[in-house]
Amino acid sequence: MSPLFTPSLHGQRHDFVVDFVRRNNPKKVVDLGCAECNLLQKLRFHSQIELLVGVDINGAKLRKKMHGLAPISTNYLQPTYDQLCVQLYQGSVTQKDARLRGFDLVTSIELIEHLPLDDLDRFSEVVFGYMAPQTVIISTPNSEFNRLFPGMSGFRHSDHKFEWTRVAFQSWSLNVCSEFGYEAEFTGVGQAPPGQEEGIGFCTQIGVFRRRGGLMLGDNAEDHFSYTLLYSVTYPSLRDQNILRKTLVSELLYWAEKMKNKWLDKLTEENPVEKDKPGGEEYGEIFWTNGHESQCHTLHRYVSVPLHLLWNCCPKLRELSGSLGNLSQLIIDDPQIQMNRSRSAVIICSLEHDLEDEDPNHLTDSGYAESSHVEEEN
Repeated sequence: MSPLFTPSLHGQRHDFVVDFVRRNNPKKVVDLGCAECNLLQKLRFHSQIELLVGVDINGAKLRKKMHGLAPISTNYLQPTYDQLCVQLYQGSVTQKDARLRGFDLVTSIELIEHLPLDDLDRFSEVVFGYMAPQTVIISTPNSEFNRLFPGMSGFRHSDHKFEWTRVAFQSWSLNVCSEFGYEAEFTGVGQAPPGQEEGIGFCTQIGVFRRRGGLMLGDNAEDHFSYTLLYSVTYPSLRDQNILRKTLVSELLYWAEKMKNKWLDKLTEENPVEKDKPGGEEYGEIFWTNGHESQCHTLHRYVSVPLHLLWNCCPKLRELSGSLGNLSQLIIDDPQIQMNRSRSAVIICSLEHDLEDEDPNHLTDSGYAESSHVEEEN
């Protein structure tokens, strides 16, 4: 079907929604008639969204596409404080479901023209009356544009039950606004050729409906649960204490190992004989980090790395934990971390052997210089 659009008309519709989300920051978004889940794929990367829901009557299609909405490896390797839950429901947009009430944004992209007129009335009641979101975005073909498609007769798609002119769409929209307490703005995507914009309008017409201020969601509406939940996934977030702890431990072990190697390399350069002393000899070396004198200590085959030194050297540890005290509490029971008796330092193996071969609790305190103490940040 021509004329052709660049970007594609399909992409322009989705970009319109994405741009709206970027500018208005909704936290709860549902796409009705989500089909291939392409719009959901784009919206899941917008960090302000905390609940992203798709609804479609075709359960087989949802099952085929749902795993494409799962978190990717980066979400696990570099979790953020963002929260996102993605859900897919099988159900009809003419049926009520209480789990979708009170959303910030409902989208219905190229859906209403597939509904019989009787179902369209039920759609209006469900979406604007029962779900009652803050904003609704509805797109539908503009039949006035069809004359530009050579050889076209009838509707653009065999499943379309109607295609409206701009006047017909706006008339229906204003009736919905009057009945359910919304205001509407009209725009579109798919620009007409130069000189025909006003006479024909956009290829796809779009209505943006906003609930009028002061109108509250009714608390006495009956709860309905008509949809079937097919898929639900919660993305990893640092607001989850378990994920926060795992991220902290990984970061702490990385920096402790890095600092241990730095110190042992320096020790080897300055005291090559001391480095090769047999087990049982204790030795230490002072080095500088960020202007603070600090001391690592070894005994037998272990190195003691002070927590406050790790805190000073790793901004990410400070960002994640908030304070040195919080850092200590978050890692205190983690089986991957060995600490000295005073819980002031992390114990790292200095040689390639299993920590279980010896008991690191037999270490004396690392004894790092008192002058290197850094007060805990609030």
